[in-house]
Amino acid sequence: LPPSLPISRELHPEAARTNPHKTQHSRTRRMAERGTRPEGLAPVPVAPSDLKIKPPSPLALAQKVDMEAKSTWNSINLGPRLGADLFSAACAGTLVAPLVSIIDRSIMENASGRRGLGDCVRSCLKELFLRPHHVVFSKPFALIFALYGGTYLTANTLDTASSTVHNRPASEVTAGTAKFAASSAANIGICMYKDQVFARMFGPPGVSPRPVPALTYALFTLRDCMTIFASFNVPPRLGPWLNGRMGEELSEKVSGLTVVQFAAPAMVQLASTPLHLLGLDVYNRPNAAATPVSWADRWRSVAKNWGISTMARICRIIPAYGVGGVVNRKVRLSLMDKIETAP
Repeated sequence: LPPSLPISRELHPEAARTNPHKTQHSRTRRMAERGTRPEGLAPVPVAPSDLKIKPPSPLALAQKVDMEAKSTWNSINLGPRLGADLFSAACAGTLVAPLVSIIDRSIMENASGRRGLGDCVRSCLKELFLRPHHVVFSKPFALIFALYGGTYLTANTLDTASSTVHNRPASEVTAGTAKFAASSAANIGICMYKDQVFARMFGPPGVSPRPVPALTYALFTLRDCMTIFASFNVPPRLGPWLNGRMGEELSEKVSGLTVVQFAAPAMVQLASTPLHLLGLDVYNRPNAAATPVSWADRWRSVAKNWGISTMARICRIIPAYGVGGVVNRKVRLSLMDKIETAP
């Protein structure tokens, strides 16, 4: 028969007995092998016979879980928590400002030769008790309040930011590098301005104010970094260790954290006070060409005032970072506990 004519089932009985579903399956398979498809149908993807699907690695699963955990922040009551940070820092700053401003002024006047340390302390304390409003509204009081209130506020807000990002309780306190860097930056920035104003207000008599030398700034910066580290980073690390080695009877009366909060900032003054005195000496006695000042002469001046100035700075630092640190920590902890348990 010609190829154009259809083949009838009567002439080919084998074709009549062929399964129509099997014929359609064979046609579809041949089309897939040739890369063709019937009109209106999408191509059927054929996977290679040697394809191996690997399960996800444990590292990938761990990274996925870690990313899911990081995406959850503890932002509950974030506004009141920041308010608690501000209030506790303001309480600490207000409490320590009167006494610290008097001690700082006395140290400055003693180093510059205006008057003795004891005379200045007695005069300022008399004014504090007889005319307290003069002290509270004075520039030295405002500078000290800004210094310690700003430092505690920076440390508190960094703790709140850390607990928010890492999904931790609002009352948690950190002790890492970030807290040291942030607190030091805030403290040093404000303290530089405070020391500059104090040096000009209570510097040598009869000498017009002059710019503070870069060396004095550097010495004051190192002094403040030592104090900040001892005040904010040492207590959270050393306090629990000391608490575990205190007896039960003593632990019931005072915690190891409180002991370290008072002791660490005070003890570091033994090493930081010479830096403070040397910075003041560089400012008070500039090294002019006509009257050069040798380093041996400067260190003799530092050694002469080291004992009394160290005691004065310990008396200054105990309220500033001892009492102030305890007040700031306890007020913040109390407020955060109330915020966490609030409905």
